Amino acid sequence: MTNRLYDIDDIIESLKQQRDEIKLQIHLAEAEARDEFPVMEQKLDELKHKADTIRAEAGEVSDEVFEAVKLVADEIKSGIERIRKLM
Repeated sequence: MTNRLYDIDDIIESLKQQRDEIKLQIHLAEAEARDEFPVMEQKLDELKHKADTIRAEAGEVSDEVFEAVKLVADEIKSGIERIRKLM
């Protein structure tokens, strides 16, 4: 009987350690998300500004410019998805 109690204590300690590790990972993920969000927000603002400038200066957007805008938009989208996964 006593050995089983020690086994239970070991299981509980192991679970507490795992819980603490997960709490730390959550805390770090939240911090990473907080750090990454302003970067994505700034990139989105820059993209919007560039699109407004292009729209004002050109009647049509060239394929190269459109592809460049899509690449930046995809980068922003990926950053937002990373932030969501961290939360």
